[in-house]
Amino acid sequence: MIVTMPWPASELSPNVNRHWRTKARLKAKQRSTWAWLAQEKKSELAGAVLADAVAVYVGLVFCPPTKHKRDLDNCLASCKSGLDGLADALGVDDSRFKLHLCFGDVVRFGAVQVQVLPVLP
Repeated sequence: MIVTMPWPASELSPNVNRHWRTKARLKAKQRSTWAWLAQEKKSELAGAVLADAVAVYVGLVFCPPTKHKRDLDNCLASCKSGLDGLADALGVDDSRFKLHLCFGDVVRFGAVQVQVLPVLP
């Protein structure tokens, strides 16, 4: 299953100090957006497959909106609430996620391409 998610808001970066209420609102929006987009694509995976999976490989390809240099771990931290929404939509505990991170090409408005592969016993 491959889903294209929107680029995270700059205020979600751990390097940005904003009021907690502003960040909480953005985190809730990101979580619901990722859950909704993943739910649309969930039909590609069988529910029984996810329930029986030992682990779930999640590949994140960060396609930034500009050529500015970015830090991969900050990009991951900006998507934390989105990964929680993905786990909600898939019905799995996010502690079973095995993450693979990389940068992709520059895309207008930016995007995060998420690939989900369940690992069966």
